[in-house]
Amino acid sequence: MPKYLLSYRSAKNYDALADPALNSDWDSFLNDQVAPSVVEPGWPVFEPATLVGETGPSTQHGGYSVVTAEDIDAALDIARRCPYVARGGGVEIGLLGDLPAEHPAEQMRLRLAQA
Repeated sequence: MPKYLLSYRSAKNYDALADPALNSDWDSFLNDQVAPSVVEPGWPVFEPATLVGETGPSTQHGGYSVVTAEDIDAALDIARRCPYVARGGGVEIGLLGDLPAEHPAEQMRLRLAQA
């Protein structure tokens, strides 16, 4: 099944510490939308990322997840429920490709899995 990267983007002026509903909203989103199809739960990003290319000047990287979905429309359905969307942010979705076993990234994954 195809894998999609959901890259969460919060509004630059959004203050997560001043939003008491955020944790509950993320809990619901991750458990109800992401968990059923998660490949890798990802990690939150607490510091602004360095951006390459146009990624939306009013946003900053806020974290990511890797999920499985039947197609891009199913991945979009998951992403639309991200709490950041209702708070001025968004989600960037990208289809992840498979790599041959001899690719350096796959060799890295193999080493990490054996560690």
